[in-house]
Amino acid sequence: MSTEAAARFARLRLLAGIGRHPSAILLLAQLAALLAYPSFEGTPAGAAWFGAFGAIVLLLAMRMVHRTAGHARLAVALVLAVPAITSNLVSTLDGQAWLAPWSAMLEALFYFHAAACLVAYMLADRHATSDELFAAGATFTLLAWAFAYVFVACQLMQPGSFAAAANPLAPRTWTELLFLSFVLLSSTGIGDVMPLTPLARALASLEIFVGVMYLALVVSRLVGLTMIARTER
Repeated sequence: MSTEAAARFARLRLLAGIGRHPSAILLLAQLAALLAYPSFEGTPAGAAWFGAFGAIVLLLAMRMVHRTAGHARLAVALVLAVPAITSNLVSTLDGQAWLAPWSAMLEALFYFHAAACLVAYMLADRHATSDELFAAGATFTLLAWAFAYVFVACQLMQPGSFAAAANPLAPRTWTELLFLSFVLLSSTGIGDVMPLTPLARALASLEIFVGVMYLALVVSRLVGLTMIARTER
């Protein structure tokens, strides 16, 4: 086999391996979006790119819901996703700002639903597969996105809910609120973005609780199953 043919075969094997792990595809898409957001946030085409990334992630998440939870929960995901995408497009393109908090809340509910489906998928098995390990990372990002959208809705309904060292009176951007969500969910601190209103602080406390419970109940179980499988081998 020539070097070029071997390289092509290796790429095909890699793509086939990724195809067998849809959780890895969702996780990679979430991480790619996380790195891409700062590049186009605040630009004229930023809203369009943001919507495109969001739609891709929603489609991948719905694929995961269908794969892990079946048709019934996929129907729930569609009921949440379609109005969320529609209201987001209308509020962005047609200037209907009053739809923005509703769109954010619908997207938050969708991500919470997708995360719950993945948690049920991970807890249903007595053996930790490689796809379930990827699902643990994907679920973490879904929860971070969900709470970020909750913060967006909170800020839209109660302006001034969050402040930061840089320009403290300005509304916080999506990247800032997503950063806050990751920090709270991982319980690594609070960073430079601070919740100010009672509702914002209650939501931040709730995310810290969810993050701790996720690490304690879900991730620790997967780690334990992985260690048991290695011991048995």
